[in-house]
Amino acid sequence: MFDLKKYTSANIKNDVLSGLVVAVALVPEAIAFSFIAGVSPIVGLYAAFIIGLITSIIGGKPGMISGATGSVAVVMIGLMLEANAKLTAMGMVGEELYIHALNYLLLATIMAGLIQVAFGVFKLGKFIRLVPQPALYGFVNGLAIVIAMAQFKFFEGQGYAMYVIVGITMLIMYALPKFTKVVPSGLVAIVLLTLIVYVMQIDTITVGSLANLSEFKGQLPQLIIPDTLFSSEAILMVLPYAVIMALVGLIESLLTLAVLDEMSGTRGSGNKECIALGCGNITSGFFGGMAGCAMIGQSIINYTSGGLGRLSSFVAAVGLLVLVISMTDVLNTIPVGVLVGIMFMVSIGTFEWSSFSHLKHMPRADVFVMIVVTIITVVEDLAVAVIAGVIISALIFAWKHARIWAKSHVEDDGTKVYTLDGPLFFGSATTFSDNFTIDQDPPKVVIDFKNAKVLDFSGVEAIDAIVKKYEESGKNLLLRHLSDDCKKILKHAGPHCSYEEDDPTYKVAFNY
Repeated sequence: MFDLKKYTSANIKNDVLSGLVVAVALVPEAIAFSFIAGVSPIVGLYAAFIIGLITSIIGGKPGMISGATGSVAVVMIGLMLEANAKLTAMGMVGEELYIHALNYLLLATIMAGLIQVAFGVFKLGKFIRLVPQPALYGFVNGLAIVIAMAQFKFFEGQGYAMYVIVGITMLIMYALPKFTKVVPSGLVAIVLLTLIVYVMQIDTITVGSLANLSEFKGQLPQLIIPDTLFSSEAILMVLPYAVIMALVGLIESLLTLAVLDEMSGTRGSGNKECIALGCGNITSGFFGGMAGCAMIGQSIINYTSGGLGRLSSFVAAVGLLVLVISMTDVLNTIPVGVLVGIMFMVSIGTFEWSSFSHLKHMPRADVFVMIVVTIITVVEDLAVAVIAGVIISALIFAWKHARIWAKSHVEDDGTKVYTLDGPLFFGSATTFSDNFTIDQDPPKVVIDFKNAKVLDFSGVEAIDAIVKKYEESGKNLLLRHLSDDCKKILKHAGPHCSYEEDDPTYKVAFNY
């Protein structure tokens, strides 16, 4: 929540001004994502306001911006196509078809929100820590490329004026902070270039060209109970889409939180963000908005403009609503080129340029993960990229550690002692027995696990197998330094284990 005691006049000014910049930048994004999902622009605008407002108050990271996003909107395409096909077969057309299809989308939004709240309640947000740093670099770099590529469509059919406006905007964004940071450079660019374009009647694409927002003037979000809410058939139909929307939203939000943590040097709460995002999506669904999540581009705009507190994201959400319901005529005159220029600068600022300098120091496997995640983020989507990065990193880790070594020596009484070193798990279990020469060993053998660790049930099975082989050879085997948890699971080795004061206490993970 807001901690007013920590606010100074400078903090308030920075948060308010940066929030206003973000509010303007949210408009074309929300409109564009609505078009992607196949719904009216007001659906995306309401989502940006509602989700942004709720996450600004109870989210896991002050200043993080949430709203309608392209990654979630892409999932909605399939849902709307399936809903339209189903309803068309029932004879619906026109406005009736759109309204009923929208109800399926609102149901999916509500269900995605419930899933996200459950993630937060059960504290599953911490699993974002499983995303390795190379995958995080790849995600950031890929998203920077996606942000830049998303702007190219606005140049189609435009003259030189568009290029000039974009160039001047980028110049202002780059140069102004070197002289003063009293006013966000993005806000200066928006106000200055809007006035120039309006006064000089320059022919260029404006926000009003994308969608005439005047028709939504004065329209506040209203409570809507989707007619699909209590339909088991509708719930089963949208459930797969809701799950994907929830997971994509969580991944993008938690990764955005991680990026901002690194930029700010402070740590946010992943579980709080899961709950806040879920509450935002549930509320959005009940008030006619689509699902969304954190927006890394707008979050970085906010951060670099000086918006570090919750007030900035609150102002962004409220400012967006005020612009849409009362200042649509002004909003319609803003040149899209200004917003494109801002997003280009965001793309440049988002890209992890330092990752290039890390390439010569990083292991080849990490470089491979970073490049793969970057490419998949660009050509596929964020969720697939991050999941692929985690899986590849896990496989590489397992491969590197899929070996357990043993040193052996013979004691004075003739007992042969194998001292193991390394982890014993599914990756190394198959080569575990290669360390032993059962036929050549003396009657008494000791396997010492002091420098090794049994990580999962596959490791336990490997121990049982080697014990059985020694038994069949008629030799006396003793296992040392196994944890109590491991000893309880062993089927054959129970009486063969030594109990010593310094036995470890780790737990064995089950993988079946």
